[in-house]
Amino acid sequence: MKVNLKNTPVVNLSNIDPEDVGDVLLKIERSFNIRFTDEDLTHIKTFGALCDLVVDKVKQVQSDSCTTQQAFYKLRNAINAKKPIDKCDLKPQTKLCELFPRDNRIEVVADLESEMGLHMNLLRPKPGIVWAFVIALIASITVSLVYGVVGYIGTVIAITGLILAGKFGKELKVKTLGDLSEKIAREHYLKCRRDASTVNRAEVAEKVKELFAEYLDVEPASLKKQARFA
Repeated sequence: MKVNLKNTPVVNLSNIDPEDVGDVLLKIERSFNIRFTDEDLTHIKTFGALCDLVVDKVKQVQSDSCTTQQAFYKLRNAINAKKPIDKCDLKPQTKLCELFPRDNRIEVVADLESEMGLHMNLLRPKPGIVWAFVIALIASITVSLVYGVVGYIGTVIAITGLILAGKFGKELKVKTLGDLSEKIAREHYLKCRRDASTVNRAEVAEKVKELFAEYLDVEPASLKKQARFA
């Protein structure tokens, strides 16, 4: 069944927490090695204008090569360097759970990140654990209004639990090697390029869209050029 993108509602970016938008802008800066000034952002009213700004700030030489494909090769070579595997067995559809066994997943991912020279942001705790600590945190803050010390202790425990859950989480954020290649290509665009002095400008706006969609939890199709920040 075909999806009619023309009928997809345009997201209103002004309804999104400005701090969340700011976090995504930082990710864009890191990925493309650019910097936004206050003056740059003052005049940005639409998503299309932001994409144009990013394209304008990227000064590398134009190259038509595909960054996601290069990210896949970089990822495959790094995996092979740590654990010799026939490259024919490392395909975009290869499941990450088969490459990163749960019992030593944190260590394996850390070694791979070291080999690649970038942070993949691949692991997370189980959602149920996170929600349990979030509920405990809210309850502790509420209790602290009546029983100060008890509420304070509960708050410290809940926050510590959230930090540890994030540090030792073993759940995979994406499922396949291809998914991971796409993820690191948008989060570490220049580091994934075979030649970091080049850029494929035709990809830039799409990578910016992918970053917004992933971190602000909005539909990519709704991130049209006319989507407004204000």
